[in-house]
Amino acid sequence: ASRLLRTLAHAVLTAGERSGGLVDATLVGELELAGYRTSRAGQPGLWPAELAFDDAARHPARPRPDRPWSRIGVDDEGRTITRPPGLRIDSGGLGKGLAADLVANTLSAHPAFAVDCAGDVRIGGTAGVVRRVLVADPAGPEPLHELEIVDGAVATSGITRRSWRSASGTAAHHLLDPSTGLPAWTGVIQATALAPTALEAEILAKAALLSGPRRGRALLLHGGLLVFDDGSVDLISRDDRELAAQPA
Repeated sequence: ASRLLRTLAHAVLTAGERSGGLVDATLVGELELAGYRTSRAGQPGLWPAELAFDDAARHPARPRPDRPWSRIGVDDEGRTITRPPGLRIDSGGLGKGLAADLVANTLSAHPAFAVDCAGDVRIGGTAGVVRRVLVADPAGPEPLHELEIVDGAVATSGITRRSWRSASGTAAHHLLDPSTGLPAWTGVIQATALAPTALEAEILAKAALLSGPRRGRALLLHGGLLVFDDGSVDLISRDDRELAAQPA
């Protein structure tokens, strides 16, 4: 396996470990069964009001007890990846964060750079330039929040952009509860995470959304935002010594 592919496999293991198994990149079969079999590029998602929530269905996601992602083995010296037969890896958002970090590494000596891999953003440069990043509102066209970043990353994970109706007419989306293999309904519809790297931001954002309002807030270690299914927003600040973020 190439070094790039081994790096992705390492990222899958890191995501599983950092999130306690919530960010599980081995749910390819479950994702296909939920209705995400082909690219949804150019296909409109559902607005928050179209996503059916009720108190009985809303609960934090849980990891799979058998931890399938942990059975992936990476041998950098031997340049191999091992996995149980039939276990597939979905690069998904982890691939976006990883790509942003890899490109940023090649640009690190430049005065300023900004890398945007489908919403996973990595910013930096030797000149310390402040860059503005707008966080989209899942319920409207205007930005929800404005971040100012000098050196670091931001990623947003949400259930509206890649959402659809199943054959039975029920709403579905691409963020699954690993314990059930079904779309997760946690009360959080969008999570934005700040972090030193785009891969970490991606992991934290997805884990925060899957964890639900209470636990999700605690997971945004470097700050971020949570958008709830009732339209309310929770802005989580963090130490000014890290990344700078100010409300618009």
